[in-house]
Amino acid sequence: MEIRQKILNLLAAPHYRPLRRHELAKALKLTDNERTAFRRTLAEMLHKGDVVRVRKERFVLPAEADLVVGKLEMNERGFGFVIPEADVEGKPTAPADIYIAADNVGVGMHGDRVVARLHKGSVRRDRRGKPQPEKIEGRIIRILERANETLVGTLQKPKYFHVVIPDDPRIVNDIYVKPHPKARVGDKVVVKLQPWESRHVNPEGDIIEVLGHGDAPGVDMLAIIRKHRLPQTFPTDVLREVERMPENPTEEEMRGRLDLRGEFIVTIDPDDARDHDDAVSVDIRPDGSWRLGVHIADVSHYVRPRTALDREARARGNSIYLVDRVIPMLPEKLSAGLCSLFGNVDRLAKTAFIDYNAQGVPKRVEFHNSVIRVKHLITYREAFTRLNNPDSNGDELTRSLKTMWRLASLLRKNRFERGSLDLDFPEMKVRLDKLGKPIALEKIENDISHQLIEEFMLAANEAVARHFKNSVVPGLYRIHENPAPEKLFELRNFVAGFGIKAGDLTQRTEIQKLLGAFRKHPQSYVLKVSLLRSLKRALYSHKPVGHFGLAKVNYTHFTSPIRRYPDLIVHRILDALVKRRPSGYLTEHLIDVAQHCSQTERTADEAENESKKLKTLEFFNNMLRDRKLAPFDALVTDVRNFGLFVELPELMIFGLVHVSTIDDDFYSFDDVRRRLVGKRTRRTFKIGDRVNVIVSRVDLFKRQVDFQLARGK
Repeated sequence: MEIRQKILNLLAAPHYRPLRRHELAKALKLTDNERTAFRRTLAEMLHKGDVVRVRKERFVLPAEADLVVGKLEMNERGFGFVIPEADVEGKPTAPADIYIAADNVGVGMHGDRVVARLHKGSVRRDRRGKPQPEKIEGRIIRILERANETLVGTLQKPKYFHVVIPDDPRIVNDIYVKPHPKARVGDKVVVKLQPWESRHVNPEGDIIEVLGHGDAPGVDMLAIIRKHRLPQTFPTDVLREVERMPENPTEEEMRGRLDLRGEFIVTIDPDDARDHDDAVSVDIRPDGSWRLGVHIADVSHYVRPRTALDREARARGNSIYLVDRVIPMLPEKLSAGLCSLFGNVDRLAKTAFIDYNAQGVPKRVEFHNSVIRVKHLITYREAFTRLNNPDSNGDELTRSLKTMWRLASLLRKNRFERGSLDLDFPEMKVRLDKLGKPIALEKIENDISHQLIEEFMLAANEAVARHFKNSVVPGLYRIHENPAPEKLFELRNFVAGFGIKAGDLTQRTEIQKLLGAFRKHPQSYVLKVSLLRSLKRALYSHKPVGHFGLAKVNYTHFTSPIRRYPDLIVHRILDALVKRRPSGYLTEHLIDVAQHCSQTERTADEAENESKKLKTLEFFNNMLRDRKLAPFDALVTDVRNFGLFVELPELMIFGLVHVSTIDDDFYSFDDVRRRLVGKRTRRTFKIGDRVNVIVSRVDLFKRQVDFQLARGK
């Protein structure tokens, strides 16, 4: 056993009393040769926060000293939360996230790994005066690791000094900088932070890169790339490995695989998809039973362990889809070529065959290394059109799609009957012209063409996870843990303020009922988001603890190895099971991959959402500039004394109509009925009202948009 683990085991022992360094060495019965490594290891553990030093130079685990090590997540209003790390046994070191008031943040910044000292605060109340469940509060006492060595922001000069206002509103302090010969006020810049040790002064830094003026084309996306430290090119050794690969699978590579090139296999993807890693087939038998085939690009055949290509794919963790570009996990020759399941070309695949009875209950599963030839590659739009074609005797593709939907709809019904939560949100897509200028905002509904593919992918992911578990091999899983009871308590109080009575939300059926109530409510989107925030984030893990949202005991990610590294690992483990040999993956390797890829996924989500929001704001800003103020249908989601909060349902955009812009009358606020009432006209605005609005102001710094009522509306 390594020295680090010996130290942790000793400190975690039930009868351990705090010991000094030399006492620890004695208790561990270390030899003279081991003591040098022991001193070095203990110093590293102290620096990382794995152990802490208390009175009289004695060492304990952080939890024993009312200390918690975790990640600081800031709110733009100045307060934050410390998300506790797990202990040596994988258990959380605190029962909940630690609330950090603005005065107790110290020199912490968003994303930092910190040590917080715990203290219990007084009972805190929500905005309606109701007491909230007791929350653990704390104070940041030490920064273990800065999340950012550099920051991206806009250079400004309010009075006498130059400052950089960070693009991330969760970085609540402006950065003082010296003038830079190439930087002008309004430029986007990259700043290298200097050590910041006193909260009584602002952090300082040095400008190390000037990206260009904030309004210049392409600078906004470049700023996101720099902010999240996203790669823009592949290393030479990676490209060299890919160049040696063939353009198409060779006869030798296809030999020994299950030949499915004669099967009716279809790929369905968005109209702008650049990679195609999944395809499906369905057969219905005379007795009403089904065979589903899910065919996934065999990326693991080309991306081998311990290669430069594999190391780079692991480092990236996943592809990132910004509004104007894709930052792929794999080079284009693979992601958009050799591994993409195009129509009428031979491709290597991993195939899962799942046999269902007539009621949609899985009875048998087979896994194969296969070679396929997709008969049709179509878009979701075309699939939707064909599925809604009233002609039941359409061509072979239409008939096949309708057969697929019969099975998919059956699986979907069964899933929701088992308690799966309907947490799907429409997607908003920003359409760009060739110069990268936003020209349209488009709402993408989760229609039956999307649901068809979704159900088949869920089925394959579940089947692979079940196979891993039954085979008792180390595996990588996609997990979604049960929500924390205190979060559900907060949600229950929150929805009560909107007139919705919730039952015992620890029961899955009650959450399903709540979602049903949301659908009929004028603030359905806001309420659904509040529920989503009450749930834990889905993660990767070596433990098959199940997926709460999907109501699945076993679940993994198998279906997207072109764009997700965990899927590639899952393919390798599955391949080893098919070939009846060890995968070579130990549990500690999978723990490391799970933690790393959970973080890269989060980075990708933040970058993608930020790029979408920036281009949306640019779209509205261009409308103002060009005076093309087209009216939008809007829903009033809240009413305050200062105005109306509105949602544009077709675009999933929120904004404020300030009361000062409603100039047809003087409006007073009725706080009992939550409405604005015109003094002369008695015109009222209340939650749930439909109004027409136009854009009135765009704040690119705060990333907000304001509206005003369209004339005559």
